[in-house]
Amino acid sequence: MAKKMGFGAVLAIVFGSQIGSGIFILPSTLAPYGKFGVYGWALAGLGAILLALVFANLCSRYPLVGGPHVYVNAVFGRTPGFFIGWAYWLISWISSTVVVVSSVAYLTPVIGDMSTSMTLLVEISLLLWITAVNCRSVESAGRLESVLVFLKFIPFAVVPAMIFGHFDTANIVVADHYATVSDFKLITKVISICFWGFIGVECATTPAGFVHNPSKTIPRAVILGTCGVAAVYILNNTIIMGVIPGHILANSKAPFVDALSVAVGGNSSFWLTLLSLVASIVCIGTLNAWVLTSAQISLGLAQDKQLPKLFGKKNRFGAPYVSILISSAGTIPVLILTKYENMAEQVTSLIDISVKTFIVVYLVCCMAFLKISFRERKICKSIIGIMAAMFCGLMLCDSDLRSVLVVSSFFLSGFLMLPLARRYNDK
Repeated sequence: MAKKMGFGAVLAIVFGSQIGSGIFILPSTLAPYGKFGVYGWALAGLGAILLALVFANLCSRYPLVGGPHVYVNAVFGRTPGFFIGWAYWLISWISSTVVVVSSVAYLTPVIGDMSTSMTLLVEISLLLWITAVNCRSVESAGRLESVLVFLKFIPFAVVPAMIFGHFDTANIVVADHYATVSDFKLITKVISICFWGFIGVECATTPAGFVHNPSKTIPRAVILGTCGVAAVYILNNTIIMGVIPGHILANSKAPFVDALSVAVGGNSSFWLTLLSLVASIVCIGTLNAWVLTSAQISLGLAQDKQLPKLFGKKNRFGAPYVSILISSAGTIPVLILTKYENMAEQVTSLIDISVKTFIVVYLVCCMAFLKISFRERKICKSIIGIMAAMFCGLMLCDSDLRSVLVVSSFFLSGFLMLPLARRYNDK
């Protein structure tokens, strides 16, 4: 019988799926926004906590494998549930691709520059290793995530403590070219940037069938973990923004390294090497969480007879190995395409599209949660659902036509698979 994950492993997945490369990049991105960058983290964290409450309640009510599509399927019906699950599964490939690329890129100061083909080989090897761990069992993936999360939290506690003595609020200023922009536009823009760091707030709900007492374990882990993630982001980014003047931080390629250089001086190459290893470990932990999540999405769809039964096959360890292998196989072509120069330039755009697609999934789940709350006349839960839905709407309000078309394509492509899956299962 397959072993199941406990609270610690689920909590690690919550941390691992959200804390990724963003924590090392966003201090520079947010530097020109000054104090609005700090406000953005606080508001994005509040929105993430609201969504965590929504998913915690939904998972407590429907503790089944699959995550978001399970809730939409239960409230709105099988067809809407399928399209949510389908788009959620496809976009997880994109998210995994970005994380794999980041994991290897951060190792450059350690292993040196590599040729394009060698970089691709290392990236695929890393993906295959994480895939093999997940095929061993879901419990093994959770155990690995626990170790990686422990390692990644050490620097996020040590670095702020080392540099706090150099904190100066005078360094947190709004750049001149944003001085004439309205506060509302600045806030909405900054929240959208910051929320990238919280994508994955729902990941721990997807392996519910492999968790001890999921209706209690997962909600506690999701709420506590998301609060912890918000604290880590706010603490680290605010202190770094206060240590390095905004105009310098905006041009920094390694904010953590530069902040440590200000505090301790000396050989910055040592800190660059050390933090590069840490950043790579952080990203590998995120990759492990996303490979696990991606497989659970397709497994849940297969168990609901909305994907071919093949996706539901498990090995002797109880791991859904077919779903894991197909999900990883879907990531490899995207990974290969990112090696071409014109595709590599679109990584930032891929992240934006990923965020928008996830937000649509979150919004539909909020609608499902609201329908249940209204039906049962739960006032407090209704307020939480309304606030979470309003937050999602705020994230989507700045979408351009291109983003709308691309995000729509992820959902509409399900029209090609749904009849095939149902016909296969009928047979």
